[in-house]
Amino acid sequence: MAERKPPKTGTQQSAKRTTGKPSKGFTDEERAAMRERAEELKSAARRGARAGKADGESDVLAKIAEMPERDRAMAERLHAIIKASAPDLLPRTWYGMPAYSRDGDVVCFFQSAQKFKTRYATFGFSDKANLDEGAMWPTSFALKELTTAEAARIGALVKKAVS
Repeated sequence: MAERKPPKTGTQQSAKRTTGKPSKGFTDEERAAMRERAEELKSAARRGARAGKADGESDVLAKIAEMPERDRAMAERLHAIIKASAPDLLPRTWYGMPAYSRDGDVVCFFQSAQKFKTRYATFGFSDKANLDEGAMWPTSFALKELTTAEAARIGALVKKAVS
């Protein structure tokens, strides 16, 4: 015989919060990034089979052009470094950020400091990047500026990521 549940009443309470602070949900910046991702998916569906490297590159260059000068300069240099280090990666946007993918999967991305109002930009890698090194390795890097040394290190990491 099936167990019978009592009817629900309006007196049930949700689980108690452990922090004592009410949840604020997503920030305005996070909601904007989600809207951008939804638009990227719609745009990709509209383009369908005709979508190509040129479409993705123009989207990435447009996002870079929208950035504040400091982030834009870094993003432009990173774009050139990535294209030179891994020409088989396809530029595309991902949550409104410049990203680079292989076989449809994002391998690396650039997040400007202004995107989430942080004090530094971020260059990161997804789990599709071949960067495994023992039991622990970095997957993102804070960037305050992009010197020759950082550019060389990023180039080497991108090459390793696609190896």
